[in-house]
Amino acid sequence: MRGQKGRILRSTSRQHGTRRQILPAAAAVAAGVLALGAVALVPPAASGSVAPADAAARPDAVQRALNALVRDDRMPAALASVKDRSGRVRTYTAGVGDLATGSKVPRDGQVRIGSNTKSFTAVVVLQLVGEGKIDLDAFVDTYLPGLVRGEGIDGNRITVRQLLQHTSGLPEYSNHLGDDVRYYAPRELLATALRHPAEFVPGKSWKYSNTNYVLAGLIVQKVTGRPLADEIDRRVVRRAGLRHTYFPAPGDARIREPHPHGYHQESKERPLRDITEMDPSWGWAAGQMISTSTDLNRFFGELLSGRLLPPAQLAQMRSTVPAEATFGPGARYGLGLVSRPLPCGGLSWGHGGSFPGYETRGGATDDGRAANVAVTMQLTGEAARGRLERAVDTALCR
Repeated sequence: MRGQKGRILRSTSRQHGTRRQILPAAAAVAAGVLALGAVALVPPAASGSVAPADAAARPDAVQRALNALVRDDRMPAALASVKDRSGRVRTYTAGVGDLATGSKVPRDGQVRIGSNTKSFTAVVVLQLVGEGKIDLDAFVDTYLPGLVRGEGIDGNRITVRQLLQHTSGLPEYSNHLGDDVRYYAPRELLATALRHPAEFVPGKSWKYSNTNYVLAGLIVQKVTGRPLADEIDRRVVRRAGLRHTYFPAPGDARIREPHPHGYHQESKERPLRDITEMDPSWGWAAGQMISTSTDLNRFFGELLSGRLLPPAQLAQMRSTVPAEATFGPGARYGLGLVSRPLPCGGLSWGHGGSFPGYETRGGATDDGRAANVAVTMQLTGEAARGRLERAVDTALCR
């Protein structure tokens, strides 16, 4: 942060979330020696709740992977939650939760989950499809007449399905937001995108764009007559029993529950800056939510089990197209859902997210396994992202 305004740094590297990095006012802190955390074993819990940690274990493969993220990639903190086929949950931590005080990483602490939000938005859209209120193959103008127009852009040519699958060709709004760290209304985000030309003819290619999910969120609000945040809470968060997941209200820059602080470093020569508190509205339906690793595991597990969507809509969500350019080798994108091949065989289903100060990766399998790993600084470079994804693979395959 320089003066009273934030500086926006745009990344051209592969990310699983919104691409904007904001530096709010904060005292710069130097990273010292980072203490390594431990694993807690949690027995299968009734009604989806997580019981208190009851035992410590020697470092296993997941703990070693988190330790390496802290040690080798200089992450201030890493934390994870892993659920096995029997329902047993293990939570892990490594590093320091607050570099200014040296406090521990809160076990299963809340983090900004970035583009995992897209999966929540997509579930709401698909529930409305199942209720006959939205048609996946209807054009955007059916619900938002005249709103989507621009150079090579026409809401009469873009379908709801193409929004959810990133095949619309809509340009990326977050590349053009300017330097203000403030509240952004959803239609302001859309207007920013529409000042720029289409990337391609709808349906003719694939390219990740947060603009797609701003439009999906606006369609939800038009069809239901309710705020998107309320619909996500009513239809997904409460239905899935997620106790530590929420969509921040306008102007709410904090993280409500125990959480590790999030950091940004402009270069290796510059100190880390605490960027935990910020207005997340520029992410909206594409990336605004806050959750924990255990809640994310539960969400994707409930989704794959069919408890959030009817079979027909879940099948549509899992109908995928190649997405390796953004999500790595073998990855495919459905409707707000990513599949990745596991080194031990089979697929994991999830999304992942990148938001200033935090990066998350995770997935769930059809046989009940789930894992999510979070770090407290956005990753740069393919090698670091690869190590984070391998940590998830280790948890799912061990």
